[in-house]
Amino acid sequence: MKFELGRCLLNERLIEAGMNIDELAQLLFYKPERITDFIDKKRIMPLKIAISIADTIGCNVNALYELISIELS
Repeated sequence: MKFELGRCLLNERLIEAGMNIDELAQLLFYKPERITDFIDKKRIMPLKIAISIADTIGCNVNALYELISIELS
């Protein structure tokens, strides 16, 4: 099965973690604009960054995006 990325769920995960964009950016040494670009889907998180973000906010990497399954025929 193949998956495509849907909506970015990072903002929802930040709310659940009780954290804001600035706090996450500071912890990971990123500019807040970069985090905002991920949330607005202007940029797709590279796997290495997604793992760091998920670890920092305490969620699974798969929880950072809606996953849309594509049936291959």
